[in-house]
This record gives sequence, C-alpha cells and structure tokens, in this order.
Amino acid sequence: MKKAKRQVFHIISIGDRRDTLSRSFDIFIVAVILLNLFVTFADTFDELARFRGIFDVVELITIIIFTIEYLLRLWTAEFLYPDKSYWSAKLAFVISFYGIIDLLTFFPYYLPIVVPGGIVAFRILRVFRIFRLFKINAQYDAFNVITDILYEKKNQLFSSICLLLMLMVASSLAMYSLEHGHGSGFDNAFSGIWWSTSAILTVGYGDMSPVTTAGRILAIIIACLGVGLVAVPTGIISAGFVEKYTRIKTASTIGEERDVRFITSIVSHGHSWCGKKLCNIVLPPQLLLVVILRNEEQIVPDGDTEIHEGDVLVLAGQHFAERSDMNLREVFIGEEHPWVGEAIRNLDISRQELIVSIERKGKMLIPSGGSEIRKGDVVLLYRKGAHTGKSRQEAPLRRKAKK
Repeated sequence: MKKAKRQVFHIISIGDRRDTLSRSFDIFIVAVILLNLFVTFADTFDELARFRGIFDVVELITIIIFTIEYLLRLWTAEFLYPDKSYWSAKLAFVISFYGIIDLLTFFPYYLPIVVPGGIVAFRILRVFRIFRLFKINAQYDAFNVITDILYEKKNQLFSSICLLLMLMVASSLAMYSLEHGHGSGFDNAFSGIWWSTSAILTVGYGDMSPVTTAGRILAIIIACLGVGLVAVPTGIISAGFVEKYTRIKTASTIGEERDVRFITSIVSHGHSWCGKKLCNIVLPPQLLLVVILRNEEQIVPDGDTEIHEGDVLVLAGQHFAERSDMNLREVFIGEEHPWVGEAIRNLDISRQELIVSIERKGKMLIPSGGSEIRKGDVVLLYRKGAHTGKSRQEAPLRRKAKK
C-alpha cells in the first residue's frame, strides 16, 4: 500500500518531463481546469441557454475530478511533508495555499445540496473557481518566476510603495487645505485621498477636480510626480525579469564551475566490497563514506553496516578541497560554450591545467589531445598551483564512477 501511495503521489505531483505518466496527468488537470472555467463563463450567456443541460453535466464531471484529486492529495500528504507526522502532514496540506484553493474549487458546488435554501447565495462562491488558475501556474516554472522576482525585489518594491503612499497622503491633505469650502467636493481628508489615488495612478475618474488656481497648480505637480513614482515599481519588476532570465540563460548555456566535494559509486556484481562490513574496508584517509543509497532508503553507515550489491556509495573528499597547491573543478559544457566542437589540444587553457576526464552520457572517458568536446559533456579540470576556487560557490556534486 505504501508503494502504491508513493506512486500516486509522484503521478499527481508536478512531473518531470521525462515522466510521461505524471506529465500526462498535469496536462489532463490543466485541460479540466480550463474546461470548467469555460463552462462557468458560458453558463452566464442567455444565448447559450439551450446548452445549459450539457454545461451542468460537464461541470459535474469536472467537479468530481477536482474532488478525487483533492482526496488523493490529502491521502498522500505525508510524502509532501515528510518531516511531519501522519495527521500533521494532512493538516498542513489542508491549510496550505494550494490546499485551500483546491478545496474552494469544488466545495461550494456541494453546499446547496447540504443547505438547499441557500442556492442563490452559494452561487456567488463559484467565483472562487477562478483561483484554480493558480494550479496552472504551479505546473510551469515560467509562471513561478513572477513570485521569485517579487520576493527578491520585495525591499525595493516596499520602498517605492511607501513613497507612493506618502505622496497620496501629503497631496490629499494639501488639496483639502486649498479646496475645502469651494464646492469642489473636498469635504474631508478621505475625499482628498480618493482624488489623489485616482490622479496619481493616472485613472482620473473626473468626479472631483480642483477649482482654485492654487489647487490646479498643485494638481499638475502631483500628476507629474505620480507618473514618475508609478513607473518605479514597474521598472523594478522589469529589471528583475531581465536579471532572472539572464541568470537562467547563463546557467543553461554557458555552464557553471563547481569544486568537486562528493562522488558516488555503484557497487557492481562481484565487487570485492560486496558482503563486507564497513569496518573491514580500508578507505584512503582523504575519503569518507557519507551515506549509502539502497533502493529507496538512505542509510547513514557505521562500522557494522554491510555493503550490498547495487548500493550507491556517496563518498566525500574531507581535505582535498582545502589543498592550496592543487584544484579540481568540473565544467558543464552548454550549447553556447566556446569549447564545443574543439579538440583538447586546441583549447585555450593554462599550461597549469589538465583535462582529467570527460563524462559523456553517463560514461567516464579518459581523453587524449585529439578528443573533441561536445555539448552536454562534463569536463573535469585539474590545476596545479594556487587554489582559485574561493570565489566560486561550492556545491555538492554527485558523480557515478564506472568500474
């Protein structure tokens, strides 16, 4: 049952593009969301009243699908919150942002059944279905970029909004002082805020306007300042988009360099370590066995831990990265990397650097001078001399070593 539950969780979660079943489920749910919203909108047109029976059937089917999906997510909540207990995980899902959205998309549909007298009142709750569009956002990382940018630029946005509010309050009080008693509608400070909001945000309803010369001059100044201040948050968000996509493009095409800290090795059939306890295995003093990945388990080893065939051993180089006289780094070769298509002997690298190995499609290659660098390769570079890795961000690295 636990295995089946885990499989259901992987299917209903946002899937990897390589997971056909999970991606198909994502596409199916998006299609159901759009169909439900289409029916909700179409049902408001009197011209389509003859199709109302079909709309009701389609709505019922989509609501049942949403209900089943919600129950499945509630059933598998412990995999979404692995650090919580069984019931705590379910409660965490129920009160989570997407959990509340999921509930609001189908729960109002059942309310008239429970309380028949409130059918008309409960129809307004159908508007909550529009929040189901947030579920589409969750399916695609491109939409999540917006929330990332807002979070990264929250301080700048907060400062600009504070300036905007200060201008609104100051202009409303100033306009009230100049226009009060002249029949222009500025009866109190709140009416001034209403005018300043519509003026600064360039809406300009026209229901209130200054009549005195001083008030009109002040209105011109406020309008000019408002245009500039409203443009500030827009510029901050636009700059955030440029920075974000520049980082994504750089990471995906040029590649990144990372100090080698961890390697992984699979214990193959007939390996001399099979069946042996860790206390009986001699590792080089620079290496430390950190964790053993066995099927779906993660085992923190001790001296009595026995090595089995198929185990994935995660080994850490304890002191290697701190050596000041030598440095290893790996370079991922992206599509636009200048090394693509070049032979190793023609690369513009320092005489102190040597390409040790090339990882290509899961295989480790020992290169020669005529070896050609290809897109997608992971090149391991050895450099003798001063350690140059201090300015780079260190990150754990896992590598499959082929025996």
